[in-house]
Amino acid sequence: MTPADTTITVLGAGYVGLTTAALLAHAGYTVYALEPNPERLDVIKQGKSFFFEEGLDAIIKAALDRGTLIPTDSYADSVPRSHIVFSSVGTPDNPDGSSNLTYVFAAAREAAAHLAPGSIYVQKSTVPVGTGTRIEAVFTELGASIHYVSNPEFLREGTALHDTLYFDRVVAGGNDSQAVDEVLAVYRQLETWRDTIATAAGIKPTTQTGQYISTSLNSAELIKVTANAFLALKISFANSIAKLSDEVGADIVDVMDAVGADKRIGRAFLQAGRGYGGGCFPKDVSGLIASGLDHGVELEIMHAAQAVNSSMPGYIVEKLLTSCDGNLSGKKVAVLGLAFKAGTSDVRRSPGIALANTILRTGAQVTTYDPQALGEAEEKLHDGIVQFDSLEKAIAGVDVVIIATEWPEIIHYSAQRYAEAMQGTLFVDAINHFDIATVQQAGLRYIGVGR
Repeated sequence: MTPADTTITVLGAGYVGLTTAALLAHAGYTVYALEPNPERLDVIKQGKSFFFEEGLDAIIKAALDRGTLIPTDSYADSVPRSHIVFSSVGTPDNPDGSSNLTYVFAAAREAAAHLAPGSIYVQKSTVPVGTGTRIEAVFTELGASIHYVSNPEFLREGTALHDTLYFDRVVAGGNDSQAVDEVLAVYRQLETWRDTIATAAGIKPTTQTGQYISTSLNSAELIKVTANAFLALKISFANSIAKLSDEVGADIVDVMDAVGADKRIGRAFLQAGRGYGGGCFPKDVSGLIASGLDHGVELEIMHAAQAVNSSMPGYIVEKLLTSCDGNLSGKKVAVLGLAFKAGTSDVRRSPGIALANTILRTGAQVTTYDPQALGEAEEKLHDGIVQFDSLEKAIAGVDVVIIATEWPEIIHYSAQRYAEAMQGTLFVDAINHFDIATVQQAGLRYIGVGR
């Protein structure tokens, strides 16, 4: 089937779903973006995203104007017209760390009632290994002749468009090889349009070429969570060595630069600091642990990675307290960066928010600033923390500055300008970005992680 003959529905217009829908709507497909949340749906219909992702608004609006992207809240209006349905619904954590698949199975059952025989149902949501087999059983139970394919996403928030267009790999797995090939063909079609789409989104085209990987259903499901868990493991490993570096007087940046120079290891994700956050790494680590337990496998190494990561905000606060003779009461502390990373408004499990809330409990007065995440952060921050709409307001007259997220305007603000705005002299570099000597030359006392 050609793109002109293929209509696609994307279930769930969240971070992954809306990005996928908007891009495919520029690759020759007619795409329904199904979003049940009325507030979110209204924003999308206005040609915008309800979350911040650089370049996405332009892509959404252009596809809406051309009529190739159709926002809807109706399965009946979209799914029967579609040969391929991508499921990108939420998979929140259960209290025990396992994945809550309520939305995944509800979406599958609802879609099955509308899909034509021979259609392809594609799971993009991150799910535990074995979920696809269970959904196939649901389709059989309902008498639906539908092909099921696992197609996990590998997008990074802040670079989602680039990661989709200039990918490392596209993975698809299933029990029907023709269905798997059809799903991969969708991405091959998108690749032919990628430079045009990138330019429209303000992204610089590159020559990056990735792999198309077809595999079994269970392997595809396991690939996704394993990849994220390994990256989380690298971060936690770097933070473990950072704690040792603090004790022996080494510099973790120098250590990891040299370790990462080994091509077998690589420098990526060996950045020590306040730990990882967001909607993927913490959830995928806990989900992998839970999945292992379900199958009688104890993944001790992932338990350790999880424990180290959870310790980092508290570890940094303890270093700050030590520098203040154990007392922060009444001190004015500015935490800069509330999104879990630069380039997104996502504050899920944000280390910056953990730092702000922990410091508040010491009796300090806490101010915060983030270029994009102030709205989303409001309900996560404890009462008494003050948010400002500019960096300058947040740091004016404070005793301590904490750099918690690598936003360009935060890390490119010079140490001298920080010093001039502050009342005190403590500069906590929780992401190990700043040059120690430069900070000290500005008259500030530098506190890093493993430095």
